[in-house]
Amino acid sequence: CFPETNLNSKRNMATLSVSRAPLGGFSFENCKRNAVLEADSAKLGSSVPAARKTGTTICGIVFKDGIVLGADTRATEGMIVADKNCSKIHYISPNIYCCGAGTAADTEMTTQIISSNLELHGLSTGRLPRVATANRMLKQMLFRYQGYIGAALVLGGVDCMGPHLYSIYPHGSTDKLPYVTMGSGSLAAMAVFEDRYKPDMELEEAKRLVRDAIAGGIFNDLGSGSNIDLCVITKGNVDYIRPHDEANKKGVRTGDYKYKKGTTGVLTKVITPLNLDTVGEHVQTMDTS
Repeated sequence: CFPETNLNSKRNMATLSVSRAPLGGFSFENCKRNAVLEADSAKLGSSVPAARKTGTTICGIVFKDGIVLGADTRATEGMIVADKNCSKIHYISPNIYCCGAGTAADTEMTTQIISSNLELHGLSTGRLPRVATANRMLKQMLFRYQGYIGAALVLGGVDCMGPHLYSIYPHGSTDKLPYVTMGSGSLAAMAVFEDRYKPDMELEEAKRLVRDAIAGGIFNDLGSGSNIDLCVITKGNVDYIRPHDEANKKGVRTGDYKYKKGTTGVLTKVITPLNLDTVGEHVQTMDTS
Protein backbone atom coordinates (compact mmCIF):
# COMPACT_ATOMS: atom_id res chain seq x y z
CA CYS A 1 0.00 0.00 0.00
CA PHE A 2 3.00 2.36 0.30
CA PRO A 3 3.35 3.01 -3.44
CA GLU A 4 -0.37 3.84 -3.62
CA THR A 5 -0.04 6.31 -0.72
CA ASN A 6 2.88 8.05 -2.42
CA LEU A 7 0.87 8.30 -5.63
CA ASN A 8 -2.06 9.89 -3.78
CA SER A 9 0.23 12.40 -2.05
CA LYS A 10 1.76 13.37 -5.39
CA ARG A 11 -1.71 13.79 -6.90
CA ASN A 12 -2.75 16.00 -3.98
CA MET A 13 0.37 18.15 -4.38
CA ALA A 14 -0.37 18.63 -8.06
CA THR A 15 -3.95 19.60 -7.28
CA LEU A 16 -2.81 22.15 -4.70
CA SER A 17 -0.33 23.78 -7.06
CA VAL A 18 -2.90 24.12 -9.85
CA SER A 19 -5.76 25.45 -7.72
CA ARG A 20 -3.65 28.08 -5.91
CA ALA A 21 -4.96 31.61 -6.41
CA PRO A 22 -2.84 33.73 -8.85
CA LEU A 23 -0.52 36.29 -7.29
CA GLY A 24 -0.92 40.01 -7.90
CA GLY A 25 1.08 41.71 -10.63
CA PHE A 26 2.66 44.40 -8.44
CA SER A 27 4.15 44.37 -4.94
CA PHE A 28 3.91 47.37 -2.62
CA GLU A 29 6.42 46.00 -0.09
CA ASN A 30 8.99 48.68 -0.96
CA CYS A 31 6.40 51.41 -0.37
CA LYS A 32 5.80 50.06 3.16
CA ARG A 33 9.55 49.79 3.70
CA ASN A 34 10.09 53.40 2.61
CA ALA A 35 7.36 54.62 4.99
CA VAL A 36 9.04 52.82 7.92
CA LEU A 37 12.44 54.24 6.98
CA GLU A 38 11.04 57.78 6.75
CA ALA A 39 9.40 57.44 10.18
CA ASP A 40 12.62 56.11 11.75
CA SER A 41 14.74 58.86 10.19
CA ALA A 42 12.33 61.52 11.48
CA LYS A 43 12.71 60.17 15.03
CA LEU A 44 16.51 60.37 14.73
CA GLY A 45 16.34 63.94 13.47
CA SER A 46 17.59 63.18 9.97
CA SER A 47 15.80 63.55 6.64
CA VAL A 48 15.51 61.33 3.58
CA PRO A 49 17.58 62.32 0.51
CA ALA A 50 15.86 64.96 -1.58
CA ALA A 51 15.38 64.56 -5.33
CA ARG A 52 18.15 66.22 -7.36
CA LYS A 53 16.94 68.96 -9.69
CA THR A 54 17.95 68.26 -13.27
CA GLY A 55 17.99 70.48 -16.35
CA THR A 56 17.48 69.70 -20.05
CA THR A 57 15.55 70.83 -23.11
CA ILE A 58 14.53 68.12 -25.61
CA CYS A 59 11.87 68.19 -28.30
CA GLY A 60 10.70 66.62 -31.54
CA ILE A 61 8.31 67.32 -34.42
CA VAL A 62 6.72 65.38 -37.27
CA PHE A 63 7.44 66.99 -40.65
CA LYS A 64 6.51 66.10 -44.21
CA ASP A 65 8.92 63.18 -44.67
CA GLY A 66 9.78 62.04 -41.14
CA ILE A 67 10.88 63.15 -37.68
CA VAL A 68 13.25 65.84 -36.37
CA LEU A 69 14.54 65.41 -32.79
CA GLY A 70 16.50 68.09 -30.93
CA ALA A 71 18.37 68.43 -27.63
CA ASP A 72 20.76 70.73 -25.79
CA THR A 73 24.11 69.44 -24.50
CA ARG A 74 24.41 70.70 -20.90
CA ALA A 75 24.65 68.14 -18.08
CA THR A 76 24.33 69.56 -14.56
CA GLU A 77 25.18 68.25 -11.11
CA GLY A 78 23.23 70.43 -8.70
CA MET A 79 24.31 73.98 -9.55
CA ILE A 80 27.50 72.82 -11.33
CA VAL A 81 27.81 72.28 -15.09
CA ALA A 82 29.31 68.78 -15.16
CA ASP A 83 29.49 68.38 -18.95
CA LYS A 84 29.15 71.06 -21.64
CA ASN A 85 28.83 68.63 -24.55
CA CYS A 86 26.65 65.75 -23.34
CA SER A 87 24.88 63.60 -25.96
CA LYS A 88 21.17 63.39 -25.10
CA ILE A 89 19.88 61.78 -28.33
CA HIS A 90 20.24 58.02 -27.90
CA TYR A 91 20.21 55.21 -30.46
CA ILE A 92 17.35 52.71 -30.13
CA SER A 93 17.33 50.98 -33.53
CA PRO A 94 18.35 51.91 -37.11
CA ASN A 95 15.01 53.72 -37.61
CA ILE A 96 14.29 54.89 -34.04
CA TYR A 97 16.08 57.40 -31.77
CA CYS A 98 15.19 58.72 -28.32
CA CYS A 99 15.96 61.98 -26.49
CA GLY A 100 16.40 61.73 -22.72
CA ALA A 101 15.79 64.27 -19.93
CA GLY A 102 16.17 63.75 -16.19
CA THR A 103 18.86 61.71 -14.47
CA ALA A 104 21.59 61.13 -17.07
CA ALA A 105 22.46 57.61 -15.87
CA ASP A 106 18.78 56.58 -15.91
CA THR A 107 18.15 57.87 -19.44
CA GLU A 108 21.31 56.22 -20.83
CA MET A 109 20.78 52.82 -19.18
CA THR A 110 17.04 52.74 -19.95
CA THR A 111 17.58 53.46 -23.65
CA GLN A 112 20.46 50.94 -23.84
CA ILE A 113 18.35 48.17 -22.28
CA ILE A 114 15.40 48.82 -24.62
CA SER A 115 17.76 49.07 -27.61
CA SER A 116 19.19 45.64 -26.74
CA ASN A 117 15.74 44.08 -26.28
CA LEU A 118 14.50 45.65 -29.51
CA GLU A 119 17.51 44.24 -31.38
CA LEU A 120 16.58 40.73 -30.19
CA HIS A 121 12.97 41.41 -31.17
CA GLY A 122 14.06 42.45 -34.67
CA LEU A 123 16.23 39.35 -35.08
CA SER A 124 13.36 37.07 -34.06
CA THR A 125 10.83 38.73 -36.37
CA GLY A 126 13.18 39.39 -39.28
CA ARG A 127 12.05 42.98 -39.82
CA LEU A 128 12.71 46.50 -38.52
CA PRO A 129 10.94 47.15 -35.21
CA ARG A 130 8.00 49.52 -35.08
CA VAL A 131 8.06 52.73 -33.04
CA ALA A 132 4.95 51.60 -31.15
CA THR A 133 6.86 48.51 -29.98
CA ALA A 134 9.69 50.62 -28.55
CA ASN A 135 7.11 52.89 -26.91
CA ARG A 136 5.37 49.93 -25.26
CA MET A 137 8.67 48.49 -23.96
CA LEU A 138 9.74 51.84 -22.50
CA LYS A 139 6.44 52.66 -20.81
CA GLN A 140 6.11 49.18 -19.27
CA MET A 141 9.65 49.33 -17.89
CA LEU A 142 9.19 52.81 -16.39
CA PHE A 143 5.78 51.97 -14.88
CA ARG A 144 7.27 48.92 -13.22
CA TYR A 145 9.58 51.22 -11.21
CA GLN A 146 6.81 53.72 -10.31
CA GLY A 147 8.82 56.82 -11.25
CA TYR A 148 11.99 55.91 -9.35
CA ILE A 149 13.80 55.81 -12.71
CA GLY A 150 14.10 59.50 -13.56
CA ALA A 151 13.81 59.24 -17.34
CA ALA A 152 11.57 61.61 -19.33
CA LEU A 153 11.85 60.64 -22.98
CA VAL A 154 10.96 61.86 -26.48
CA LEU A 155 10.80 58.86 -28.81
CA GLY A 156 10.72 59.30 -32.58
CA GLY A 157 11.13 57.11 -35.63
CA VAL A 158 9.85 56.04 -39.04
CA ASP A 159 8.56 52.51 -39.69
CA CYS A 160 6.29 50.71 -42.14
CA MET A 161 3.33 52.72 -40.80
CA GLY A 162 5.03 56.11 -41.30
CA PRO A 163 6.57 58.64 -38.86
CA HIS A 164 5.65 58.46 -35.16
CA LEU A 165 6.51 60.71 -32.22
CA TYR A 166 5.86 59.91 -28.54
CA SER A 167 6.51 61.61 -25.21
CA ILE A 168 7.14 59.18 -22.33
CA TYR A 169 6.95 60.32 -18.70
CA PRO A 170 8.94 58.79 -15.80
CA HIS A 171 5.86 57.06 -14.33
CA GLY A 172 5.06 55.32 -17.64
CA SER A 173 2.34 57.46 -19.24
CA THR A 174 2.74 58.32 -22.92
CA ASP A 175 1.34 60.72 -25.53
CA LYS A 176 1.45 60.54 -29.31
CA LEU A 177 1.56 64.07 -30.73
CA PRO A 178 2.77 65.99 -33.82
CA TYR A 179 5.22 67.98 -31.66
CA VAL A 180 6.43 67.41 -28.10
CA THR A 181 8.84 68.95 -25.59
CA MET A 182 10.29 67.59 -22.33
CA GLY A 183 12.68 68.75 -19.62
CA SER A 184 13.07 71.85 -17.48
CA GLY A 185 13.18 74.08 -20.58
CA SER A 186 10.13 72.44 -22.15
CA LEU A 187 7.81 75.41 -21.58
CA ALA A 188 10.06 77.80 -23.50
CA ALA A 189 10.45 75.28 -26.33
CA MET A 190 6.70 74.60 -26.42
CA ALA A 191 6.01 78.34 -26.76
CA VAL A 192 8.06 78.34 -29.99
CA PHE A 193 6.23 75.25 -31.31
CA GLU A 194 2.78 76.62 -30.48
CA ASP A 195 3.58 79.80 -32.38
CA ARG A 196 5.21 78.43 -35.53
CA TYR A 197 4.37 74.73 -36.04
CA LYS A 198 2.24 73.71 -39.02
CA PRO A 199 1.53 70.30 -40.59
CA ASP A 200 3.58 68.96 -43.54
CA MET A 201 6.61 71.22 -43.03
CA GLU A 202 9.62 70.98 -45.31
CA LEU A 203 12.91 69.61 -43.93
CA GLU A 204 14.85 72.88 -43.64
CA GLU A 205 11.90 74.67 -42.08
CA ALA A 206 11.42 71.84 -39.57
CA LYS A 207 15.12 71.85 -38.63
CA ARG A 208 15.05 75.63 -38.14
CA LEU A 209 11.97 75.35 -35.92
CA VAL A 210 13.49 72.62 -33.71
CA ARG A 211 16.73 74.61 -33.50
CA ASP A 212 14.86 77.73 -32.36
CA ALA A 213 12.82 75.71 -29.84
CA ILE A 214 15.97 74.29 -28.22
CA ALA A 215 17.55 77.77 -28.26
CA GLY A 216 14.48 79.05 -26.42
CA GLY A 217 15.14 76.49 -23.69
CA ILE A 218 18.86 77.35 -23.59
CA PHE A 219 18.29 81.09 -23.13
CA ASN A 220 15.38 80.79 -20.69
CA ASP A 221 16.40 77.84 -18.50
CA LEU A 222 19.57 77.73 -16.38
CA GLY A 223 19.70 73.92 -16.59
CA SER A 224 19.94 73.97 -20.41
CA GLY A 225 22.84 75.31 -22.42
CA SER A 226 25.83 74.89 -24.74
CA ASN A 227 25.21 73.35 -28.19
CA ILE A 228 22.16 72.15 -30.14
CA ASP A 229 22.06 68.57 -31.49
CA LEU A 230 19.58 67.46 -34.16
CA CYS A 231 18.58 64.03 -35.48
CA VAL A 232 16.60 63.81 -38.74
CA ILE A 233 14.90 60.45 -39.32
CA THR A 234 13.36 59.67 -42.70
CA LYS A 235 12.40 56.41 -44.41
CA GLY A 236 15.65 54.44 -44.76
CA ASN A 237 17.94 57.24 -43.59
CA VAL A 238 19.14 58.89 -40.35
CA ASP A 239 21.12 62.16 -40.20
CA TYR A 240 22.56 62.72 -36.71
CA ILE A 241 23.89 66.29 -36.70
CA ARG A 242 26.17 66.88 -33.70
CA PRO A 243 26.56 69.73 -33.16
CA HIS A 244 24.06 71.50 -35.41
CA ASP A 245 24.54 74.91 -33.83
CA GLU A 246 26.31 76.60 -30.92
CA ALA A 247 23.56 78.81 -29.54
CA ASN A 248 25.29 80.04 -26.39
CA LYS A 249 28.66 81.28 -27.64
CA LYS A 250 31.17 82.63 -25.15
CA GLY A 251 31.53 86.40 -25.45
CA VAL A 252 34.71 88.49 -25.67
CA ARG A 253 35.76 90.77 -22.83
CA THR A 254 35.44 94.40 -23.88
CA GLY A 255 37.40 95.96 -21.00
CA ASP A 256 40.74 95.59 -19.22
CA TYR A 257 40.34 94.64 -15.59
CA LYS A 258 44.02 95.02 -14.59
CA TYR A 259 44.98 98.14 -12.68
CA LYS A 260 48.38 99.81 -12.42
CA LYS A 261 50.40 99.52 -9.24
CA GLY A 262 49.61 102.42 -6.94
CA THR A 263 46.03 102.94 -8.16
CA THR A 264 44.77 102.22 -4.64
CA GLY A 265 46.54 104.17 -1.93
CA VAL A 266 48.17 102.31 1.01
CA LEU A 267 47.34 104.04 4.33
CA THR A 268 49.59 102.03 6.66
CA LYS A 269 52.32 99.47 6.15
CA VAL A 270 53.71 97.15 8.85
CA ILE A 271 56.30 94.43 8.19
CA THR A 272 56.79 91.74 10.88
CA PRO A 273 59.83 89.50 10.26
CA LEU A 274 59.49 85.81 11.16
CA ASN A 275 62.67 84.07 12.33
CA LEU A 276 62.08 80.38 11.51
CA ASP A 277 64.51 77.47 11.55
CA THR A 278 64.10 74.54 9.14
CA VAL A 279 63.96 71.40 11.28
CA GLY A 280 63.68 68.86 8.49
CA GLU A 281 62.69 68.57 4.87
CA HIS A 282 61.48 65.49 3.01
CA VAL A 283 60.54 65.40 -0.67
CA GLN A 284 58.07 62.66 -1.62
CA THR A 285 57.31 61.72 -5.22
CA MET A 286 53.63 61.62 -6.03
CA ASP A 287 52.32 58.35 -7.46
CA THR A 288 50.66 59.15 -10.80
CA SER A 289 50.15 55.58 -12.03
